[in-house]
Amino acid sequence: MNAKLAPLHSNLPRPSIYDLPRNPAKPNRWSVPASAHTPAEERLYRKQRLAAAFRIFARHGYDYGGAGHITVRDPEHSDRFWVNPHGVYFGHIRVSDLILVNHEGDIVEGDGYLNQAAFAIHSELHKARPDVIAAAHTHSTYGKAWSTLGRLLDPLTQDSCAFYESHSLFAEFNGVVLDASEGKKIAKALGPRNKALILQNHGFLTVGASVEAAVWRYLAFDNAAQAQLLAEAAGTPRRIEHEVARRTEILGNEAFETLSFLPQWDRIIREEPDFLE
Repeated sequence: MNAKLAPLHSNLPRPSIYDLPRNPAKPNRWSVPASAHTPAEERLYRKQRLAAAFRIFARHGYDYGGAGHITVRDPEHSDRFWVNPHGVYFGHIRVSDLILVNHEGDIVEGDGYLNQAAFAIHSELHKARPDVIAAAHTHSTYGKAWSTLGRLLDPLTQDSCAFYESHSLFAEFNGVVLDASEGKKIAKALGPRNKALILQNHGFLTVGASVEAAVWRYLAFDNAAQAQLLAEAAGTPRRIEHEVARRTEILGNEAFETLSFLPQWDRIIREEPDFLE
């Protein structure tokens, strides 16, 4: 492996969520300490996780043609984000392939074509949600299937409770998203705190305070949709009770989601280290 690996985040959780510091404002939540990286170190760290995320998505079959994009905000210039170039297979993306785009749609760094839909959606989302560091959207099979139903996911399993009362529905479909006005509608539908959004007749979108959280949320949200589609095809599923689902939503904590991402990262860095190039 010739590429330099960014220093490990000081905010990466330890092997157990029970070792993480508690958030005094919310005693049932785990906190992730702030990073102590320089902007350059943090930028490399985010880009490496972003490149790995595309390899992970390719392995999960989320590489539908040229559709799909994951972005991460630049740590030094908050009005810019890193994104995959249009037309490059997810399973081949490397750190050096990523392009840096500003909120005017200009490519500031990197070579390649900008996906106009990626810009229309992500630029408005990053403007509306300064807490969001990363966002993911693809045209996954189960995401598309569920999006046709026009409703939220139910708390049917322990895992799906991670999204209980923290996802929303954009109930319009106006064709391919190519302009800022539609991006603004999507950002508004996501709301100020939600972590996932169902795009009517389109697919899913997830966000997070890190690449790790946004990517794991996409994997988990898509899996929850798959489980509910299978359960409803087999019979009448039994919902988890409201208060229990609320307590179990702790699985949607950023620290827990970062932990959940780590096995995916470990596999990619061992089996496909060329993504670091």
